[in-house]
Amino acid sequence: MARQHATPILISESMTNTQPLTPLGYQAGKDAMSEANIQSLVHRHPELLPIIEIDPTFRHPVAVCRELNTPAGPIDNLLITPSGLPIIVECKLWRNPEGRREVVGQILDYAKELSRWSSADLQREVAKHHKGVPNPLLACVRQAGHDVDEIEFNDAVTLNLRRGRFLLLIVGDGIREGVEAIAEYLQAHAGLHFSLGLVELPVYVLPNGDRIVCPRVLARTEVITRHVIALPDGAALTVATSDEQEHDTDTAVLADEQLRFWAEFLSGLRLDDPEQPFPKSSRQGYISLMLPAPEGSCWITIYRVARLGAVGLTLSFARGYVGETAVATLIEDWNDVAHELGGDAAVVKIRERDRINEQRVFGNLTDPEVRGRAFEWLRERANIFVNVLRPRIRSIVADQQGSEHKL
Repeated sequence: MARQHATPILISESMTNTQPLTPLGYQAGKDAMSEANIQSLVHRHPELLPIIEIDPTFRHPVAVCRELNTPAGPIDNLLITPSGLPIIVECKLWRNPEGRREVVGQILDYAKELSRWSSADLQREVAKHHKGVPNPLLACVRQAGHDVDEIEFNDAVTLNLRRGRFLLLIVGDGIREGVEAIAEYLQAHAGLHFSLGLVELPVYVLPNGDRIVCPRVLARTEVITRHVIALPDGAALTVATSDEQEHDTDTAVLADEQLRFWAEFLSGLRLDDPEQPFPKSSRQGYISLMLPAPEGSCWITIYRVARLGAVGLTLSFARGYVGETAVATLIEDWNDVAHELGGDAAVVKIRERDRINEQRVFGNLTDPEVRGRAFEWLRERANIFVNVLRPRIRSIVADQQGSEHKL
């Protein structure tokens, strides 16, 4: 992830001394930056967003409206490209520590809601901000100087909504401690149809009152073709396609039961590490705790094997990425790691790769008492796995990246 730049220094022939510029994000009171200020800045000057560095497909953004209402809540800024690609912006003050991880979940919820909309739904909500303007999306694009065909544009918007082809941007005023956690959580969603980016828009004040904005990209998702979910020997994971789920009642029932299982587990999960991205419930037989490896390439898989009455954890990775080499390096120091993990954690060979795994059989997981014991053990082990493995993976990755920069 890109690190913070130094404060700009103003040098003028009329000044005897250089003068550091004042970042608005550090000020308090009436002159301080607010999330509304960031929204307004993005809406009035969408060209400030470094979109080409994140995904060039979304070049030439056009501001549509602020506070677009959706069932998941109001979208701070909606923009659209001349090719009919929606851009969703969520504004965040980094000095506010609360909700740093939640902001990613929120913008993902916006995207999911928008993907359920038709072009007519979007036009209807946008029209509330452009009263009396027919086809306000097209009007915004044409007003910005883009000559687009109405039919082609409307068809493109419809197709992109249906496919969920969006650019999601989290935009803030300055880097603060803890932003790394947001970047890691972004990478947890690599491979989705939409692209995600974390953008900094620090604003500096000149002596005459003018302002300078220094946009930069802090993190963005990279597409990983597939994730390999590692389960211990003897454990099978069957994932039905959406078409299969529509026509297979048993699969749908199982998916709902999985969702309830993980929701109940997560309701009592407490993690010591405040920056560990928290997973959501899943309709699959596993959930994931993402670890700080680039491109979402390393994570802790928390799983259950219903037919065995077992639950467990595996340190997983995507083959061919940094996460794989980080796990291999960690396993080389297994004696120290094993001592810290405790329990029955062991290095086992799964799909011809060494992995750290721990599993325990409890019995019938539909029995409330058995389920309670399984949850208690699994929550405790998940917290320990995070406490032990997360800092080690981060350190190994930092060492690897430092070595690459020296070459």
